[in-house]
Amino acid sequence: MRYLFLICFLCMTAISAFSQGFDYHTVKKGETVYSISKDYNISEEDIYKYNPDAKNGIEVSSKLVIPLAKKDKGMPAKIGEVSLKPVEFKEHKVKKKETLFSLSQQYNVEISDIKRYNKQLYSKELQKGEVIRIPVFRKIDSIVAKPENDSKEGIRKQYNQDKLREHIVLPKETKFGIARKYGITVKELEALNPTVDVLHPGLMLKVGTKVSPEPVVLLDDVFKYYEVKPKETLFRLAKRFHVTQDSIIELNPAVRQEGLKAGMVLKVPNPEEQDPADWETPSKSYALEKIRGNKVNLKDSLSNFSPKRLAFMLPYNLNEIQIDSSADYEKAILDKRILRISLDFYTGAQMAIRDAEKLGIHTEIKQYDTRQNPQEVANIINTHSFNDVDAVIGPLLQSTTEAAAKRLKSKNIPVFTPLTNKEIKGNNNLFISRPSEEVMAQQMLDYLKLFGQDKNIIVVADSQNYDCKRKLGEIFPNAKFVEPSNAYVAESKLSNAIIPTMQNWVVLISENVGTISSTVAALNRLLRDEVNNITLFTTDKNASYENESVANSDLGNLYFHYPSIDKEYDPEISDTFINSYKDEYGVTPNQFAVRGYDLTMDVLLHLASSEDIYTSFENVNGYTEYNENKFLYRPQPGGGFQNEAVYILQMNPDLTLKQADDSKSEILREFKD
Repeated sequence: MRYLFLICFLCMTAISAFSQGFDYHTVKKGETVYSISKDYNISEEDIYKYNPDAKNGIEVSSKLVIPLAKKDKGMPAKIGEVSLKPVEFKEHKVKKKETLFSLSQQYNVEISDIKRYNKQLYSKELQKGEVIRIPVFRKIDSIVAKPENDSKEGIRKQYNQDKLREHIVLPKETKFGIARKYGITVKELEALNPTVDVLHPGLMLKVGTKVSPEPVVLLDDVFKYYEVKPKETLFRLAKRFHVTQDSIIELNPAVRQEGLKAGMVLKVPNPEEQDPADWETPSKSYALEKIRGNKVNLKDSLSNFSPKRLAFMLPYNLNEIQIDSSADYEKAILDKRILRISLDFYTGAQMAIRDAEKLGIHTEIKQYDTRQNPQEVANIINTHSFNDVDAVIGPLLQSTTEAAAKRLKSKNIPVFTPLTNKEIKGNNNLFISRPSEEVMAQQMLDYLKLFGQDKNIIVVADSQNYDCKRKLGEIFPNAKFVEPSNAYVAESKLSNAIIPTMQNWVVLISENVGTISSTVAALNRLLRDEVNNITLFTTDKNASYENESVANSDLGNLYFHYPSIDKEYDPEISDTFINSYKDEYGVTPNQFAVRGYDLTMDVLLHLASSEDIYTSFENVNGYTEYNENKFLYRPQPGGGFQNEAVYILQMNPDLTLKQADDSKSEILREFKD
């Protein structure tokens, strides 16, 4: 019945459906509820409805929830609003020593706007002689927006409102040390003292009033000052300076109190004066972090609460469904797998949109039926306005995805394809959300390289998998190779390669059912000898592993390790979603519904944590993770971005799955004396 309900909903809404949008307004001196309502073209009652305390008066700097009025196409924007799209572009030839920051100052545009219209700058630095496009925006009114606080003018205005103090420069003091002393960044110190280029003893500087209780530590051979760069983590800094994270915190108490921030000045050991013998050596946790990456929770960094506009382009093929009776409807749906997948995916997306609403992220939705036809995609984009769309989720298939990304490229609208991982013609606005088979195989090779150096490595591979065999041979020069004969691996060959006194890691690389089933069966027989310790790995868990001749119980006995795009959901994390879905639709969500939720939530959180999706992915240092899926988009050589976040899963004898951490031999099955 959930399918029937959704089909009826889609038919009634035809192409699109919109939800109420909201904004947040910070009250300024002299403003009243009446004046604010006029600014936003709404009634005073609308403000009181969402801000009942405002009936008792409003205070300066307090925040109000503002329901956005539905604008007509010809409705003018608010005073001071900047047009969303540039009215023209200027070409600029990059000169020596020019930076994105200097160009943003020269042309009075944001760095993110320069990158948005020069997509190559997301993945590489400016090049001397390179010609880039500078967007020119039209002001609707002559009122100039307030400068951002990170501009020099903004910093000076900010500190003019507070009391400043003076600092006399001592011998050997540096800008880093002084900024650290007064709890400001070097950029803020330079903005407060624009005429000072080089420090010298006796010079008087303007500084903030937040004085650290620590004395200003002068630069010496043992320690140095380091300014934290954007996207740097405590983990990275610890590795950079060969110390523990706790050591950095002990040297810099402000990190414990305020957390690590870009621009913060840290006191750190000078690597040039350290003895390499004292450096921290990578631990198992470090190795795992290298494999899994740094997890980021975007809910902690939400800042952009303007309404988000998503367009879903999915192959419903509603034109092929005859509307005779509910029974015919249900049968037609069950007969069409691609329609069921689309509906399941969208049910999960709906749940994500509702949950995002609870976080203050309001979403407007447009829906389009692609009919699995690239020409239909072209017709949709040509006949409907996508100018205000923040992101497109879909289409599902390769051909329709290419059509959508190509036609939306000029508008810089990101297109997220949910399910395909096939090679798609490069477009800078395309985000492939499924890792490729090559990425998954490489993740497993990285895992083996990190944990397999002290193991007896045995490689069972078909002749057509030469490239993977070659890579394993380079990683493990002493690896033993077993060749299948007529799609069969004899137990005797494996027995000769096994060393009873060692952990034996068998890497199976094949798509052939006979090779896989004979290897798994032989290893299970060898496992009965309690002297043998055997673990099975593969770089590709393909469809042959689902064949009835390959028993999951046999794979579990071997603690089978394989790369995967998703994992089993964690009840501690996912129970709320699972239960809500059951309450709504009466069934447990399948993998497509869960993916619909995870992908949609990820897109919305990225949009809400930055000014646009491209800037967010540039600034986020790590992967995001939800119920069963995680995301880490990386620029691709041919254009666009691909998710490279992969799970390495371990199947246990009780057939449960867990993320692999190389602990099974230590915890679950110890060597016998």
